[in-house]
Amino acid sequence: MVLDDIQHARGTRRLLDGVHQSVALGERIGVIGENGSGKSTLLRLIAKLDEPDGGRVLVRAPGGTGYLPQTPELAPDDTVRDAIDHALAELRALEHELRRCETAMAEADGDELTALLAEYGDLMEAFEARDGYAADARVQAALHGLGLASVDTTRRLASLSGGEQARLGLACVLAAAPQLMLLDEPTNHLDRAALEWLEEHLRSHRGSIVVVSHDRVFLEQVATALWDMDTERHTVHRHGGGYAGYVKAKAALRLRREQQHQEWKEDLARQRELARAAADHAAAGPRGNTDRTNGRHQRSVEKQISARVRNAKERLRRLEENPVPRPPKPMRFTPRIKGGDALGTSVVAGLHQVEVADRLHVPDFEVGPGERVLITGPNGAGKSTLLRVLVGDLEPDRGTSTRPAGTGWLPQETPVTAPGLSLLDAFREGLPGDLEAHRGALLGLGLFRPSDLATAVGRLSVGQRRRLALARLLHDPVDLLVLDEPTNHLSPALVEDLEEALSHYRGPLVVVSHDRMLERRFTGRTVRLENGSIRD
Repeated sequence: MVLDDIQHARGTRRLLDGVHQSVALGERIGVIGENGSGKSTLLRLIAKLDEPDGGRVLVRAPGGTGYLPQTPELAPDDTVRDAIDHALAELRALEHELRRCETAMAEADGDELTALLAEYGDLMEAFEARDGYAADARVQAALHGLGLASVDTTRRLASLSGGEQARLGLACVLAAAPQLMLLDEPTNHLDRAALEWLEEHLRSHRGSIVVVSHDRVFLEQVATALWDMDTERHTVHRHGGGYAGYVKAKAALRLRREQQHQEWKEDLARQRELARAAADHAAAGPRGNTDRTNGRHQRSVEKQISARVRNAKERLRRLEENPVPRPPKPMRFTPRIKGGDALGTSVVAGLHQVEVADRLHVPDFEVGPGERVLITGPNGAGKSTLLRVLVGDLEPDRGTSTRPAGTGWLPQETPVTAPGLSLLDAFREGLPGDLEAHRGALLGLGLFRPSDLATAVGRLSVGQRRRLALARLLHDPVDLLVLDEPTNHLSPALVEDLEEALSHYRGPLVVVSHDRMLERRFTGRTVRLENGSIRD
């Protein structure tokens, strides 16, 4: 598969500009980037569901192409069996053609037999490329691996939950085993067991895969290379070596940008000094004898000095007009306290005999000074409810909650309360200081570009709203940091920065997360919540 100078826009917004990439047989490409960077659009172009504005998409996959959108496109009146049969329709048709050729070859001879043998060879190549003989076994394996084994195949698709429909759509693509798989966020709605099954299944796929995902462990386990969507240049950068190679490349890029910025600063200081020295020399004027010979020599020297002044000033002008910006400073959360004495207690926050209807029953939960707590558990276990009670966002039916005054709170959902407010005004709302100071502070975090600051909050993507909430949280020191699924809707690069910031944070921290890599790297106490209760 080859992308040859792909250009594409959505309305007046350019998404892709001069993209050149290719996928070899057996490669598994992970596609990453910010929300709205064009990842899903890129998959649709490869799937030939959309046409690029410019350039060519060249796909050669005799074993077929399979595409899984983020939202499954299933007919509500069809049954589960219908969806599976539709997914296997090409394989069934190939098998039917093979049987037809076999019957025809038994009765043919001469040129007709030669033509039938050639046709049979092509059909068999396509059928074997998709491992057609194992199709029914793959159906059962996919349904079982993705947690759908108990679903009655006569059920109407409209009766399935959104998560069940998404898993069924994925199972259908996997069962068809196309040579080229295009998967858009296939890990959504999967529990840990299903994720691990999917990772193993995709690693064994004999064809090629292009998959969009934010799941870093999934990318680490599956991807042999990464495509990173560049939202500023509207292009795609390739990183070999899978996810680990991508992380190393990002670290090297940051170091390179630091060095380039430092070299620019040093060159700027050097040219300023040269310009000043040359100007001082010129201002000193002619010295010594002024006879004709010396006069000619003096004028020659003055011309040389004048040329040096002009050259230094021109070099200085170019440096000042084309600054090399310093990379944003590393993201950091600032604790206001580092011990219990600052609050006059050995407990920073806690819940005591708390009950919330049938969602939460916690006799005792405490967070000590500097303590780090990760709360895990299945969906619906009450994790978000616990955090909301802890920070005072939800009053419990019974019991009490305590917390410090300076609690930093990042909820799972970021509501839009003032859609007409600009991003910059939403960031500075309620904060002291002038506009330019806040503008510099926000841009200094590296979460937004200058062109983003005037965008109305109501027009921000989910990921941009998440970054705005994060920017507000980074602005002031806090006594307690409480984060609900902080990695949601963030690119892998930003999640890596966030994790680095949390590793340096020395104040008390409570975080809820399904992120497997965050859980793997987390240092501190882990609390598991099930059915609204803490399990030991």
